[in-house]
Amino acid sequence: MLMQKERELVAEYGRKLSAAGLCPGTSGNLSIFSPASGLMAISPSGMDYDQIQPEDVVVADLNGRVADGSRKPSSEWALHAVFYQNKPEARAVVHTHSVYCTTFAILGAPLRAVHYAIGDAATDEVVCASYRTFGTPELAQAAIAACGNGNAVLLANHGVVVCGADLPGAYSLARNLEYVAELQYQALCVGTPNVLTQSQMA
Repeated sequence: MLMQKERELVAEYGRKLSAAGLCPGTSGNLSIFSPASGLMAISPSGMDYDQIQPEDVVVADLNGRVADGSRKPSSEWALHAVFYQNKPEARAVVHTHSVYCTTFAILGAPLRAVHYAIGDAATDEVVCASYRTFGTPELAQAAIAACGNGNAVLLANHGVVVCGADLPGAYSLARNLEYVAELQYQALCVGTPNVLTQSQMA
């Protein structure tokens, strides 16, 4: 089985994402990239995370061509591929529909430095990419253009996508950004959030 270890990790962290409430139902997707082979192990399309076994995880190239596996890769494979193509340090991508991040994505508003944990995204503001239809190359291009030098971007009326040096790191970033988004939401409900300055973040 190609990329067995990576497929095991994708299945494991898919369950973690589901248990953490970051990927309701079959929403969201995750992947690991191997630059040596040019292949990524990506979660299958339309499967409940609790049911995904390593053999269900699909191995595909960055053009979406399946190299191993009997299932269809996530419909968002291009979203993952564009991060690997444009961020050489990225080895894992996580895309979620987590409630608070998606709330700000619906508003078209950025996540701001209301808490220093946002620094894990290598930026002090996670911006929102313009709306594009899910599963399209246009969405992938809008996401990577808006992401800039950071490691995360909101997708308008959709969710959030993050990348990391490995899957545990990308998973941790997705959780931290949901935490920041929840804090920002609650602070806005009460008053005007105190946003950390660039020098404070530095």
